Amino acid sequence: MNTTSSSRLSLCGRHANYALREFPYPARVAVLALASALALVAPPARADAEAQLVYRNGTVLTMDAQDRMAQAVAVRDGKILAVGQNEDVGRLIGAGTRVVDLAGKTLIPGIYDAHSHLSLTGIWGMFDANLNSPPIGSVKTMDELLSQLRAQQAKVGADAWVTGMGYDDSLLSEKRHPTRADLDQVSATQPIVITHISGHFAVANSAALAVAGITAQTPNPEGGVIRRDAQGEPNGVLEETALYKVTQRRPALSEAQLQQALRYASRMYAERGVTTANDGASRPVNMRALESLARAGELPVRVVAWPMLETMKEIDQIEFKSGRIKIGGIKDFADGSIQGYTGYLSQPYHTPHHGDEGYKGFPRQDREKLAERVKTVYRAGRQSLIHANGDEAISDVLYAFRKAQEAYPRKDARPVVIHSQMAREDELDEMKALGAIPSFFVLHTYYWGDRHRDVFIGPERASRISPTRSALERGMRFTLHTDTPIVPMEPMRLIWSAVNRTSTSGATIGAAQRITPMQALRATTIDAAYQNFEEQTRGSIEPGKWADLVVLSANPTTIDRQAIKDIRVLETVLEGQSVYRAPQ
Repeated sequence: MNTTSSSRLSLCGRHANYALREFPYPARVAVLALASALALVAPPARADAEAQLVYRNGTVLTMDAQDRMAQAVAVRDGKILAVGQNEDVGRLIGAGTRVVDLAGKTLIPGIYDAHSHLSLTGIWGMFDANLNSPPIGSVKTMDELLSQLRAQQAKVGADAWVTGMGYDDSLLSEKRHPTRADLDQVSATQPIVITHISGHFAVANSAALAVAGITAQTPNPEGGVIRRDAQGEPNGVLEETALYKVTQRRPALSEAQLQQALRYASRMYAERGVTTANDGASRPVNMRALESLARAGELPVRVVAWPMLETMKEIDQIEFKSGRIKIGGIKDFADGSIQGYTGYLSQPYHTPHHGDEGYKGFPRQDREKLAERVKTVYRAGRQSLIHANGDEAISDVLYAFRKAQEAYPRKDARPVVIHSQMAREDELDEMKALGAIPSFFVLHTYYWGDRHRDVFIGPERASRISPTRSALERGMRFTLHTDTPIVPMEPMRLIWSAVNRTSTSGATIGAAQRITPMQALRATTIDAAYQNFEEQTRGSIEPGKWADLVVLSANPTTIDRQAIKDIRVLETVLEGQSVYRAPQ
């Protein structure tokens, strides 16, 4: 064996040993033997063309099928030309090659956002008051919330709606939702509407309720609740589908404002190492704006949009020629949020909701209706992706997937259960049988873990939220997501959360469900690409795939696990072009 081959196999073996260190000894021996028999993909002795870009002297985490490591990557025409050791890839360096010395830093595939809301991130970030409490924002009391709204009122003027986002009733000192009476202290005549951190509640003042025509006589819509005071008058708090009565009356952004919001969000995603973003529940107007920005060369990320069933036909009329925007699956909802008491559970909440010890939440729609909607998606040959947090909601989703598959069978439908917070062991078994993919919002263990344990679902159920280890033990592919703007787009914190399951208080929320850094990285790169039928073109660093890459300040697989969240993105590369570089 020559020196080059020896060093390559040694590097591969060391990496495989790290990735498999939690496996039983016989399994490690067998897999390491296989790894030693495989060489990293190296360029041919004579390449047809020299590389335009080469990264060398780094730690390259390829995320290929064997989780192999390399030192260097060559890029040409936006795609990966070769991956291997410095000396191998160095043969492709020519007079016109730009060579980047990684100096030991780590190169990973671009982060593939498994689920978030790119458009909403931009709109909330640019045009709404930030009402978040720590650790995201600074609002701790109702007076501070109202102060933020007064500042927003001064900013937008007397003729515009005053809007805010991110308030969390369970973190305010008053431990309650704001009401119309609270918001009327800012103004009772200028419409004000604010959105809960879950995105599943809104609060409207008297003026906004009047614009929406919500009175004591207005019935609750299907899948929603208009909260009322003792006299039966709406108190301003709107749950689930009821919030649309107000939010859909909010004046539309101008085209220039929408593009401003999308520029803001897409730049922020790129700065965090995201190369493919998701726009969940995407609207046609947002998709047109994204396509316009992409054609103008002003979109630094790719976008996979998930429209709702109601807009599927309209979206099919839009021409996407930029190559940056893709229509993925069709999104739907089965329930709301655990932290809002609207997640649909099979057993009552730990702390009774409004004193009702039997309260289990509620579905957004009847399971038979949900099944019919999924059948429509399957009939159209589309992928179905459904939001479900509570285990009873997940049961409804799996019923709908099963009925749709029976009616319109497909070998590879890849339906997705978005969030999968309370997925039981038997439900994971059924997901595997159906070929369904759970996408876990594991950051709940950080942002809401203490309250899940103490308030919402109790210690036993809280220890199993986002059951990544249970899915892994079944050999299932799963993904991890941030659901931004619900929480910030911080992929390194997301990976850290899956590895450590540490809450804001420092407590561990379900140690048995922890996974390794490599497993968490796969769930945010190659497996997220697989979720969206794009594993052949991105998600790993392999020849022929798009050169979507991220340079990190440290290696997530070797650094202290509690320090993963502090890893910085130094550069983000899309199709071989740098779209973000950290300030020196």
